[in-house]
Amino acid sequence: MSHTNADLTPIRERQITLMQHTLGILGNILAGVDQATMTTLRDPNDGAKGWTALEVLCHLRDYDEIFYQRACLMLEQEYPHLPGYDHEALAIERRYNEQDFRQVYDDLVRSRQRLVEFFQGLTESQWARAGVHPERGHFTMTDACVQVGTHEALHLEQITRILRGR
Repeated sequence: MSHTNADLTPIRERQITLMQHTLGILGNILAGVDQATMTTLRDPNDGAKGWTALEVLCHLRDYDEIFYQRACLMLEQEYPHLPGYDHEALAIERRYNEQDFRQVYDDLVRSRQRLVEFFQGLTESQWARAGVHPERGHFTMTDACVQVGTHEALHLEQITRILRGR
């Protein structure tokens, strides 16, 4: 069965809604959590090298920006090669675990609003734009939209797993 761009409109709308809802879920998860908890407990699946909840939150904030930059590149350039990033290196370079978690969350909220507005404002011809993702190859604007919610859902589970250790 072949899909046209018009068939993707409801999927895109649901993904944009998901971007907004996952952020609300994250806010509820973090309610009542303090800085010490965010910086102390580590992902039990990774042992002593596991990320803290704050490191995961910083990762989400930074990848919102990365997702936005990649989407902008797809609008500005013809089939660009999208940059890759080393998330472990970013965590070390940007000293994730030393940041104020409330500020990081506030920054993520602002970044997400910009990302939501970006996707909501795309025309049908802009939705048709694409690029080359460093890990996935051919990557459409719809793929970029879907990636935000999928990526965040994976990390919401990770944050809840970390905080369950309280």
